[in-house]
Formats: sequence, structure tokens, C-alpha cells
Amino acid sequence: MLWSRIISGIVAAAVFAILGGFVWTWRPAIAPTAVNEEANQDKQAIRHGAELAAIGNCNDCHMADSGRPYAGGRPLPTPFGTIYSSNITPDRETGIGTWSEAAFRRAMREGVDREGRQLYPAFPYDHFTKATGEDIGALYAFLRSQRPVRNAVPANALALPFGFRPIVAGWKLLFFRDAPFQPDDSKGEEWNRGRYLVEGLGHCGGCHTPRNAFGAEKGNSTYAGGVAEGWDAPPLNSDSLTVHKWTTDQLAEYLSTGWTRLHGAAAGPMADVANNLGRASSQDVRAIAVYIASLSAQSGSTNSGVGSSREKEVAASPEVIAIYRGACANCHNDRNDVGPSKAISLSLSSAVRQSSSANTVRVILRGIQARSGMPGAYMPAFDGILTDNQIALVAEYARARYTTQPQWTDAPKEISKARQEGSGP
Repeated sequence: MLWSRIISGIVAAAVFAILGGFVWTWRPAIAPTAVNEEANQDKQAIRHGAELAAIGNCNDCHMADSGRPYAGGRPLPTPFGTIYSSNITPDRETGIGTWSEAAFRRAMREGVDREGRQLYPAFPYDHFTKATGEDIGALYAFLRSQRPVRNAVPANALALPFGFRPIVAGWKLLFFRDAPFQPDDSKGEEWNRGRYLVEGLGHCGGCHTPRNAFGAEKGNSTYAGGVAEGWDAPPLNSDSLTVHKWTTDQLAEYLSTGWTRLHGAAAGPMADVANNLGRASSQDVRAIAVYIASLSAQSGSTNSGVGSSREKEVAASPEVIAIYRGACANCHNDRNDVGPSKAISLSLSSAVRQSSSANTVRVILRGIQARSGMPGAYMPAFDGILTDNQIALVAEYARARYTTQPQWTDAPKEISKARQEGSGP
């Protein structure tokens, strides 16, 4: 009887919290715009909005394999199921063509759509709440200037009870804070600009901060490393895994081109980020670099030039050594020079130094592609050339040869996960 009362009390408290959160976060619908209502045609605002959209990596989330910009439909895997990104073109039936700027601002800052529905925090409004009204207006003007695309995105595929949108109200009650950006007067203008972009529209913590069981960022572990689409997003703080401490110049080059000599090439979701930042203003990219470099200022890594190779001879089967020499060693040659592929010594690779093999096996499987029509880092994909066992053995060989870290035990599991990710939902 006592346990029955306790359980009943817990259930009642949970229901009360959900209902209370729903009431607290309820928002009415905002009237649709008229068909003939003119969008903001300010070319300067549209150009600024395009740069902000690049900093926010908007198109990579809001574009599926069809390649239609901002038309939505990309599956975003979460621990709770799959969420499909929304169509944010100005199509009136399937996009945001009926949204006023006020409706768009509410979605960005409060996570509520025009009709008053709660938006899942896969859309990072917990970061966008820091954006200024001027920047949100410019982003709105840019999206309204895009070609309308009719594209009804699939319904989300979430496990019970997460498909019930009002439950997001309870999540907001626990984890969401409307927190406009507050500059730090003890820092310079460039640093504050970088922090505004990183914490706001850039939402870097969305990938580089670990999350709790409810999918919220852990506030006491900001920039301590996280997970993005199966890839490990490395720490940006003093726990940085890099051999050489990031400098502002290195970060500015890496963020705008996807490569720098002492750190290598961006891969996975970070390659998309760098591709977008290449279209942002150089001043904003520099400001982002200034702020991010300050996060790891106290790290134990050094900033000296490339020294002698850190490779060491390790025991391995003739098969593994032959695969390594044939597939890896010609480009990752352990010399200070960098060839056309821009491959660096694996002694500098943070992927090889991470506690998980996730990034290393994904790079081997998928390779690194240079931007279309542009020179850049390149690595072929080996998913159709090497077996899963061979990929695991080569990854473990690189780990043993170039680090003093404990050997991975998760390579087979990560390879299986990566192949499943590649097959789509």
C-alpha cells in the first residue's frame, strides 16, 4: 500500500509538472501574413542575413539529399528518435511563407512556431535566444528572399512519449533560459563579437558540449566535448586534445578553409561548418577564432613547430602493415612537408588521440572530400575497399604507433554504427 501511494504521488507530480510547464509555456498562434505582403527587400540586410545563415550552418540542417536549399527534410538522429528538419523557404503551404517577422523571432528565441506549437530543441533556440533583433531580422529577410520550394517534410519518428509536443514545455521549464547576450566589459570588442557568434547563432556548444539524459547541454561542462551525428566533437576548452595549442591565426584558417598545417583537415559535420564559414565575413570568422582560442588558453598543449616524428614501431601482422603502407603511409608520411592531399603526420591527429575510435574509423570509411571546384585536403574513402576487420586493425595500429594512449576496444562497434548511419533512416 505504501509503495502504491509513493508511485501514485510520483506520477501525480510528474503530470502536474508537465501540465504546469504547458500552461507556463503556452503561446497563441500568430496570424499568417497576407499573400501580397512585401518582404524586406533591403539588399544590405539580405547580404548580412546570408552571412549569419552561413555562421549558423542553417542550410546543412535544413537541406536533405535532394539538394534543395533550406527546403528541409534532413533526418536528424537523436537519442529519442529521428527529427526531420523543417522547410524554411518562403513557400506558403509547406514552408514559412505565412510567417511574419514576429513569428520567426518567436521561433528563434522561444522555440514556438507560428501556430503556437512547441519546437524540439534539436532546433537550437537555446542558443538563438542570444541573437539580437537586428540579426534575426536580417536572417528573416534573407530566408524570405530565397526561392519558395514546395516540400512537405516527413513526420518525426520519435519514441513514446516524445512525439507528444507539449512534453517539450516541461523540458523548457527545466533547461531553457531566455538569456540575451551580455558582453564582458573586461574583454575587447573582437572577443565579445566572437563570443556572441559562438554562443548564439553559431551554437558551437550544441556539438562541443556533452548532454544529459534529457538532451540538454551540461552547463558545468561547457565546451568539454560532445557528439554530433556519430562523430566525437572534441573539447574546445582547456581539455583540448591537440598536440599544438590552437592559435587565433590557425583557427581562422581552419574555420574558413577546413584545414591548417598543425591540426589537419575538418571532417564529418565540422567540414560542413568550415564550408559555410568560408562564405561568412573574414572579420566575423576572425572574431570567432579569437574567442575559441581563448577557451583553450590554459591547455597543456604546446605551440611549438612540428618536431621529429612521434611514430614508433609496434607489433602488428604483416597484413596490417601492408595495408597501412599501401593505404596510409604515402600521404601520412611523417615528414614536415605536406603533399597535394594536405595529409599531415598522424602524430598530430586529434582523432587518433581521442578516447573513442569514432572519428578515426569514420574518416577511414568515408574519406575527406575537397570542396567542389576548389583545392583542399583530400582523402579517399575506404568503405568499399577494406573490410570492417581491416579498418578496425588499421585504426588500432595507428593508435598504437602514434600515441601512448590505451588501445581502443570500440572500433568494431563504431564501424558498425557508421555503416548504419550511412544507410539513412
